[in-house]
Amino acid sequence: MQKPKIRNPLKYSELFCGPGGMGLGAKLASDEHKKHKIEHLWATDSDKQACITYARNICGNENDESVIHSYVEELDYNDLKSPAPDILSFGFPCNDYSLVGEKKGINGYFGPLYTFGVKGLNEFNPLIFVAENVSGIRSSNEGEAFLKILKELRQAGKGYELTTNEFHFEKYGIPQKRHRVVIVGFRKDSGLKFEVPAETHDKTNWVTVSRALTNPAIKKNDEHHIFTNNTLKVQERLSLIPEGKNIWDVQEDEDFPDELRLNVKKVRLSQIYKRLHSKEPSYTVTGSGGGGTHMYHWKENRALTNRERARIQTFPDWYSFSGGKEDIRKQIGMAVPVEGAKIIFKAVLDTISGIKYECQDPSIR
Repeated sequence: MQKPKIRNPLKYSELFCGPGGMGLGAKLASDEHKKHKIEHLWATDSDKQACITYARNICGNENDESVIHSYVEELDYNDLKSPAPDILSFGFPCNDYSLVGEKKGINGYFGPLYTFGVKGLNEFNPLIFVAENVSGIRSSNEGEAFLKILKELRQAGKGYELTTNEFHFEKYGIPQKRHRVVIVGFRKDSGLKFEVPAETHDKTNWVTVSRALTNPAIKKNDEHHIFTNNTLKVQERLSLIPEGKNIWDVQEDEDFPDELRLNVKKVRLSQIYKRLHSKEPSYTVTGSGGGGTHMYHWKENRALTNRERARIQTFPDWYSFSGGKEDIRKQIGMAVPVEGAKIIFKAVLDTISGIKYECQDPSIR
C-alpha cells in the first residue's frame, strides 16, 4: 500500500470546539515545531459565545466565518469538504458520561453525539483525529458504550489505528487534577501510530494551584479577574473550612454554627464549598457555580475569579473570553487544558516527522 503524501501545513478542523483549549494547544505546538505545522481550517460549536471566543483568539477576528455557530446535527458536511481537514478534533459533550449526574451514557441526549465525529471521519477521511471525553466514558453502560465507540472510530473512513489513554493532566505539569480519556487515531494507510508521551510530574514536583495563581501574580485590572460578591454567610462558612476540605468535612462538628450548616439529605457532592489546597494541583475545573460549587480560594474567603479558573486551565492571560460572567465560567469549564492539548499535538507532529520522544510504557495505561 502506497503511503499518502502528508501536507505541510496540516489543515486543522474541530467539532464541539468550545472556547479553544484544544485549538490553541494545537496552534502553540505548531508554532514551536521545527518540521511540521498546523493551520486552522474551520471549527464549530453550538455555544455562540464560545464560537466568538474561539474566533477572537485563534483566528484574530471574532467575526471570522471559519468558526461556525451551529448545532452539529444541522451542519452540512458537504460544505466543509473543500479542502478536507488533515486533522479532525472532537471533544464530544461529556454530560451523559460524567461520573456525576444521571449517567445515561450512550442512551442520553449527549451520549450519541460522538457519531458526528464518526461521520466526520467518514466524510473527510482525515489523516489524524483526536477525540476527548471524561474518564467515566470507559465504564458507561457497563463498558459497552466505550467498546462501541472505539469500534466505530476504528472502522470509520479508510480505517484508523487507535491509541487510547486516560491522561491525568497533573502528571504533565498542569495545575489541575483533570482526568480525561483521549483517543488519537492515525489513518491506517499512513503506517503511523501515536505513542502516549511519558508523564513528567508526580507528588515531588507538582505544579501547585498556588504557584499557578501567584507566579506571576494576576493584576487587579486584568480582564475577567472580577470577584464574586459572596454573602457574609458564605464568607463565614468558608472561614471555618480548612484548605483542601469541603463543607461536609466540618459541619458535623458540634462547634459548627447551626445557621451555617447545609441541610442536604441526598448525594453530598465533594466539591460543595470545597477549598483548594495550596500545595497540590487544583481539583477539576467545571462550568458550574451555583449552590456552593464555585471553586474556592485556599486562604481567602471567596470564590475564584474567571481569570483564576482560566489560569488553572492554562489559558494565557491575554486570552479574551466572550459573554457574561456565567457564559465565561461555562466556557472555561468545558475546555481542554491548553498546555495538555499542546503536549498531545506536539507528540502528533513528532510522530509525523519521525522525531523520537519519550513515551509512556503501554503496560501502565
